[in-house]
Amino acid sequence: MSSCFHGKNGKNGGKFISFAIDGPSGAGKSSLAKNLAEKFGFWYLDTGALYRALGVYIYESGIESHEKEKIIACVENEDIKIEAVYKNGEQKTFLNGADVSVKIREHHISKYASDVSKIPEVRKFLRPAQQKAAEKDNIVMDGRDIGTVILPNADVKIFLTASPEERAKRRFGELTEKKQEVNYSDILRDINDRDRQDSERDEAPLAPAEDAVLLDNSDCSCPEESLERAVKIIKEKLPDVCIW
Repeated sequence: MSSCFHGKNGKNGGKFISFAIDGPSGAGKSSLAKNLAEKFGFWYLDTGALYRALGVYIYESGIESHEKEKIIACVENEDIKIEAVYKNGEQKTFLNGADVSVKIREHHISKYASDVSKIPEVRKFLRPAQQKAAEKDNIVMDGRDIGTVILPNADVKIFLTASPEERAKRRFGELTEKKQEVNYSDILRDINDRDRQDSERDEAPLAPAEDAVLLDNSDCSCPEESLERAVKIIKEKLPDVCIW
């Protein structure tokens, strides 16, 4: 017998449902997670935005991304507050009360986000907020360790990936559309560097969970194609839960 529910307030057998979307930078995790959330009426949490917000804080504090001890001191500072707020169906990220939703997407902040995310104290600092979100609602969460660390019991885990060249091409198009002056070769180099850093870090390295389904969208021409493939995976994983 299937369990049916509709909208954000529904539960399945008294338990909220969670989808974990992991993968490397530029694979389209955020777009896929947002589209899944919209399709199923779930809440979407962009965890990368939280790390990027902390990256903005570190950058604006004049601290280099490699100065580990100073960064740890920052996260132990009780005055720092990072939160995700939804307005008009879109996640807004706030740093100490200021909306940094646009600032966190600036290209140079990516390196800060990657560097700070390697620090165990930083991941520990941001972990509770992410886990508590899944206790309040049906949720789609994307990041690099959602299925392995944040939501190890997620109902569906998808590891989304694409070739470095394809990811660099997409990021180049995205940034040039926003009138940012960027170079494709620099972006590709940064993506390869970040992949290596994320995969080799000691704390929660980038890797698919053992029970995750790999979804390579290198050949997808639009986000809708990735969504279609993900929905198929979800239907196969949750055949007895009516969420469509």
